[in-house]
Amino acid sequence: MTQQVHNALAGIGKDCDLCFRLVSLVHEQEPVPFLRGALELVVGVTQAQQGYLELQPDDDGNGTPRWWMAHGFSAEEIESVRRAISRGIIAEALATGQTIVTPSALLDPRFSGRDSVRLGRIEAVLCAPIGDDPPRGVLYLQGRAAPGLFSEEEQGRVEIFARHLAPLADRLLVQDRTRAVADPTKSLRETLRLSGVIGRSPALAAVLRQVALIAPLDVSVLLTGESGTGKSQLARVIHDNGPRAGRPFVEVSCGALPENLVESELFGALPGAHSTATRRMDGKVAAAESGTLFLDEIGDLSLAAQAKLLQLLQSKQYYPLGSSKPVQADVRVVAATNTDLQRGVAEHRFREDLFYRLQVLPIRVPALAERREDIPELVAFFGGNACERHGLPRLALSGNALRAAETAEWPGNIRQLAHAVEAAMIRAVSERSMQIERNHLFPELAESSAEPLPITFQEATRRFQARLLRETLEETGWNVMDAARRLDLARSHVYNLIRALGLERTPE
Repeated sequence: MTQQVHNALAGIGKDCDLCFRLVSLVHEQEPVPFLRGALELVVGVTQAQQGYLELQPDDDGNGTPRWWMAHGFSAEEIESVRRAISRGIIAEALATGQTIVTPSALLDPRFSGRDSVRLGRIEAVLCAPIGDDPPRGVLYLQGRAAPGLFSEEEQGRVEIFARHLAPLADRLLVQDRTRAVADPTKSLRETLRLSGVIGRSPALAAVLRQVALIAPLDVSVLLTGESGTGKSQLARVIHDNGPRAGRPFVEVSCGALPENLVESELFGALPGAHSTATRRMDGKVAAAESGTLFLDEIGDLSLAAQAKLLQLLQSKQYYPLGSSKPVQADVRVVAATNTDLQRGVAEHRFREDLFYRLQVLPIRVPALAERREDIPELVAFFGGNACERHGLPRLALSGNALRAAETAEWPGNIRQLAHAVEAAMIRAVSERSMQIERNHLFPELAESSAEPLPITFQEATRRFQARLLRETLEETGWNVMDAARRLDLARSHVYNLIRALGLERTPE
């Protein structure tokens, strides 16, 4: 294969890879992560030292951009760059709709007179408008990590990148505006502390409206709903938005307590009260003093423990095991169950008086099947968490995988979905896939299917990259530096590709 063909294929491959990696960022549901990922991508490809990306505002009356992102700039430098939007290099790119490239702004007569250029001693610059007629925004790159100027090839790739970025960014911003208008949880998020609460469905909004009503009241609450729907998280939200926020939040899984130790675990015990009580033991009620006691799976409490809990709710007092003196308690009780407590009352497994004491302000947490429109956002959230926890590269779900997730039955609700996404991420990374496919999320379906899965565009691109890189390495005797020079890539990037594509040198 000739050097010219190599160079042509390398250029095509890099352009395809750049565009694909940009498109893969669309899994981001919010503009800020998308813009951050896009800027980091183009900075890495061009080896620029600093970068700035801005989408011009709609007609909001004050000219202040809502969406902008910087990379490699200090806070003072960012302000300088943003002031230059109305003049200089960036202004010219926006006014003419043309890419501005200069080997040295400091020596370029068009810009050398600018104070910001002189003070910053700005050298190589590449500034491309995003979109056209008029430009939607601007992409500004300054300085290079490697010696030399921004090449014509890099300029071409940046222009292709900016051209593809415009419609993707527009679509995301339209979605953001649409969500802001149609999001029934928006007003609630402005008044409640809802860290980690994912979703915008009407079903979730209905629950949050109940939380907004109940949280400020210092009363007991009963949360009902299927297993895995997020009752524990909702209990924390009630605590964080109530009068006891900042005080202890103590969670107890009643089903996990040994039956013979339930009372001492909850209410404490005096020395000698039972065989393991060699000293005074403070229970969970004491640990939650002035705060919230969350009793998960309350239907699993023994009748004796239920009687003591009823006394606590009624009199704000309790007796530690082995004590004849009551202890005053100041706690808020939030209980949760995935069982039918009314049936428990009928079957004499749950005290009727305790049931009605808790039933005053019940909140039913909806199953995932009732809020399917939240699944894409939940998937993105769980995928991001899994990547951070395991140090994995972030992958998006393919369209087929996402549609399968939205239509699948999730009997384990949000908890099951979270575990499935985490496992799918690990499977996809282990197979060096460019994204999470349906068979990664539902491996049992792939095993039962005799039909081969179609090759996706992403997989075809990956195979092309692997073939081109292997041929180049073999022609250079696996000299990575020579291969990087031929392919116009950084040597570190070639090493990363070798690992990512699973290439190994064939023994001679």
